[in-house]
Amino acid sequence: MHDDRALVEARLERALRQFLRPAQYGPAVPLELSVWHVPGEPVPVEQALRAAYEPFTAGTEWGKPWSTSWFRLTGRVPEEWAGRRVEAVIDPGFTGDGPGFQAEGLLFDTSGVPLKGIHPRNRHLTVGRPARGGEPVDLLLEAAANPAVLHGGFEPTRLGDVLTAGDRPCYRFRAAELAVLNEDVWHLVIDVEVLSELMYELDAERPRRHEILRALEDMLDTLDLHDVPGTAAAARAALMDVLSRPASASAHRVSATGHAHIDSAWLWPLRETVRKASRTFANVTALAADYPELVFACSQAQQYAWVKEHQPHIWERIRKAVQDGNWAPVGSMWVESDANMPGGEALARQLTHGRRFFAEELGVRTEEIWLPDSFGYTAAFPQLAKLAGIRWFLSQKLSWNQSNRMPHHSFWWEGIDGTRVFTHFPPVDTYNSQLHGRELAHAERNFADKGRASRSLVPFGWGDGGGGPTREMLEKARRLRSLEGSPRVEIERPSVFFAAAEQEYGPQAPVWSGELYLELHRATYTTQAKTKQGNRRCEHALREAELWCATAAVRSTSYAYPYEALDRLWKTVLLHQFHDILPGSSIAWVHREARETYARVLAELAELTAGAVRALGPGGPVVLNASPYERTEVVGDAVVTVPGLGSAAVPPQTPAQGVRAWRDGDTLVLENAWLRVRVGADGLLTSVRDLVAGREVLCGPGNLLQLHPDHPNAWDAWDIDRHYRRRHTDLTEADAVELVADGPLRAAVRITRTFGASRLSQEIRLTAASRRVDVVTDVDWQESEKVLKAAFPLDVHAERSAAEIQFGHVHRPTHTNTSWDAARFEICAHRWLRVAEQGYGVAVLNDSTYGHDVTRTPYEGGLGTTVRLTLLRAPHSPDPETDLGTHRFTYALLPGAAVGDAVAEGLALNLPLRSAEAPSLAPLVRVADPAVTVESVKLADDRSGDVVVRLYESRGGRARCELTADFPVDRTEVTDLLEQPLPDGPDPAAVLRPFEIRTLRLRRS
Repeated sequence: MHDDRALVEARLERALRQFLRPAQYGPAVPLELSVWHVPGEPVPVEQALRAAYEPFTAGTEWGKPWSTSWFRLTGRVPEEWAGRRVEAVIDPGFTGDGPGFQAEGLLFDTSGVPLKGIHPRNRHLTVGRPARGGEPVDLLLEAAANPAVLHGGFEPTRLGDVLTAGDRPCYRFRAAELAVLNEDVWHLVIDVEVLSELMYELDAERPRRHEILRALEDMLDTLDLHDVPGTAAAARAALMDVLSRPASASAHRVSATGHAHIDSAWLWPLRETVRKASRTFANVTALAADYPELVFACSQAQQYAWVKEHQPHIWERIRKAVQDGNWAPVGSMWVESDANMPGGEALARQLTHGRRFFAEELGVRTEEIWLPDSFGYTAAFPQLAKLAGIRWFLSQKLSWNQSNRMPHHSFWWEGIDGTRVFTHFPPVDTYNSQLHGRELAHAERNFADKGRASRSLVPFGWGDGGGGPTREMLEKARRLRSLEGSPRVEIERPSVFFAAAEQEYGPQAPVWSGELYLELHRATYTTQAKTKQGNRRCEHALREAELWCATAAVRSTSYAYPYEALDRLWKTVLLHQFHDILPGSSIAWVHREARETYARVLAELAELTAGAVRALGPGGPVVLNASPYERTEVVGDAVVTVPGLGSAAVPPQTPAQGVRAWRDGDTLVLENAWLRVRVGADGLLTSVRDLVAGREVLCGPGNLLQLHPDHPNAWDAWDIDRHYRRRHTDLTEADAVELVADGPLRAAVRITRTFGASRLSQEIRLTAASRRVDVVTDVDWQESEKVLKAAFPLDVHAERSAAEIQFGHVHRPTHTNTSWDAARFEICAHRWLRVAEQGYGVAVLNDSTYGHDVTRTPYEGGLGTTVRLTLLRAPHSPDPETDLGTHRFTYALLPGAAVGDAVAEGLALNLPLRSAEAPSLAPLVRVADPAVTVESVKLADDRSGDVVVRLYESRGGRARCELTADFPVDRTEVTDLLEQPLPDGPDPAAVLRPFEIRTLRLRRS
């Protein structure tokens, strides 16, 4: 019996490969081709219509990397094909099996109207159904020659930048022809695929498997392989009985929704994503005409905005599809951003800009966060979701975990403030399902919540240039709606699934508390340091610009708040937070452009801020403080105390007290009222003495730079694998250690080191006004496949670390008791990370990096804790020159730090005081409780002139929300993130819960 089954399966496989699939198309005639190779960047269709075309022959190479060619395809449907389904079938030269990343095209008619995308798994355009016979065909194909950057794995390649990719053609144009689609054969192929895929997933002893096998054998006996089109109908009839058997009542229920995950940049630049979105969206709107049941879930407002700007015809088709129910805008965000590194206000703006776009442009109030591919998820998200009016959260990325399997697929996710959001991880473990029997069987077997729930979501369709759902997938869904042995498949909107799943669970759904940490792609906290630094600088520059622009708008009747400019600049920064840009996992071209873009954004924000400050009126030398906390710092030759969110005049003279420095043998010593810092002859910190607490801070050499080999198993830019720790080199050789400032306001030691092909200079700085030890670093980084860390062994017995995230912080164990703890060997922190024992803590601050690790450190005197910052990497793929070049950044040690100190000093490091000529002004707003941190001050987006203040409790306790304004206020309202009053919101002055975010709208009199 076993041998008989194997023979039938082998017979079936050959019949499909050699006879059935090739017979789907019948007679064919070639289309005549001509071409215009665009000399530079892509052009609109209007320009292509005016271009001069030259003859072109199928089989010819075309397309140097990143170029565009326009092909004209002309022909006529043969008269004898009247009454049959005729299609144009086009293959510009796709290579390999991947659905995206390759030669892709968009078909237009000769009036310039886009018709349909051409993709590796979707090569047809229907010409007649049925054809009349004799009708002319005249098409334009915009074809993009996108090179396969990762072809062959993760080897270095120069193809990732147009500046280095060369001129060798990428593709050979295979064919363009008119052909008759044999619909009976095409349907038979899908029948056979559905049944055979199901059969192979059924247990060998189940009768249903044998029933399908015999039906397929009968089908083969009915089919004449030398006349497949003539016998296909009869062959289909032989399968009708097994295809009509309904699913059992207890079968797993699959809500299938069309999908096309399109990375806003990755192995292609941003400009190519504009076209990828247009091709796929054209394809989907065309597909809906044939399959009215189609629901296509599409996220990322930025991609919609691109299509609206560049392809208005497709945009109107999307609007109609939304109205008709075929299109479901989802996700609520401007892009599918990284979910670890964007700042708190940036994540809030991702949601406000995304939700507003969908509401204003498409009339849709999105209800979910849709992040299937981001690399872990901040524990701030549940509260942000609720405050944005969002009910649900979706991802599947944690199915990629290296060590631990998430215990649930549907659950309540609880954030750091206690807010919960209903969350689903599709057990199909992909966001590019083909509705293959293997995938559906996996979803059912893998589903972790059997017994309490019976349904899951399956996003289906090719992504990243693959074209989204196909007609073959829709046909499979029709057959799988109720089929014995298979899960029930129903095409539905995600909102329908979520509502049903939430109701099915009720209050009994399990709860996951805290961050959703991805046990993979941990190096994305560090890779492409300048991209991360650009994001950090821009976030803080936007915060500062909004504050001073709002201050000027309130204080000066002649000043016009720059709504349009700030909106545009925010959207630019939000776009670059996409989960393959900010994490550093895109090609060289993307990061080169990102660096240029960040520079332009910072320059424009500097102009906006300077203009706002000028509008405040004439005055003398002042210092402006965009941080919400009062701070005392050395500015020029003076020590200045500046109120939070305000300004202060620069005093005329330097106070007598300060900082001093001296040499003690081979050691250089820096000392102020709080700290005594000793720097050895090797440039390492040999001691940091907390003079106030009377204790040593270090339990080993501090600011120890350590160089590790960095060879991840795969995913070069993404991963830092555990084995990297087994080897390292301590950089203890110094070229020079010299005292470069000795008081009275500043003391500094400069250390220079060379290692490998790199050179590094650091200044260890101590000022008269701070208990912070700053390490200002300049490095010319020329290493290959290495990672650079800075270690601070601290004499603190810490059971856990506290790391800043958006609107608060999270605690993580410093031990590795469980596999979950051990998997967090690289962690993300924003401006600070703190370790503490009862009564004493130390924080490590930074101005641009996110990667850290924290380990327990036995030493002669006991057990300490080592905090390391991950500073630079040097992977080779997809950018072969990742991070090479010069970098400047600062990190700092803050002894004796409570959480509130870490919050304030982290902000101070990232928001330098600004010197200007202006009047001394009281802050626009003040808060009474130092545990309340003001995140942003701006004018309301509706241009009413109201002032909006977003703040949060930052220490993990309760805090009084007492805010006073330095301008007339008619009333204060608590609003959602979109600045709309909360109908059941708290009193504006009500006590804040731990990590609670509150948005206050101050309506001006």
